[in-house]
Amino acid sequence: MLRIPTVFAFLFFTGCVVTVQGDNHPEPAPLPPAEEAPFIEWADAGCDWSPHDGDFAWWFEADVLDANGFDDVASVYADVMDWEGHWIDSFELLQDFDHGLLWSAEWLEMSTWLDCRYSYYTVEFVAYDWLGGIDILEVIPLTY
Repeated sequence: MLRIPTVFAFLFFTGCVVTVQGDNHPEPAPLPPAEEAPFIEWADAGCDWSPHDGDFAWWFEADVLDANGFDDVASVYADVMDWEGHWIDSFELLQDFDHGLLWSAEWLEMSTWLDCRYSYYTVEFVAYDWLGGIDILEVIPLTY
């Protein structure tokens, strides 16, 4: 019976030593890139006769850059105003995924509130990104 208590007594004297070498403080995680607003590099709008459709067709195009990547751009709109700055119509532009930066839309005149013979419109291109960044570029459209 003496043996069993002796074995248990030695169990309390066993242990291990852990040595940590190097810096115990890990590097902080890198910060995400700063949010940058989109930038409309170029935009144009106008109206042409479409013999195929037998009507005038309005077109809107814009190249939109974003330092966070072209997929950070959420939407682009073309807002048409009259010469006094009153809103007339808005058009959502669609992204051309083959060219990434290009956003465009075409509308037949009969489906809009626009008149191709009125030469006093201004078009405000407005680009939004996913975190609320915005850029606006105003152009004068080509009309008849």
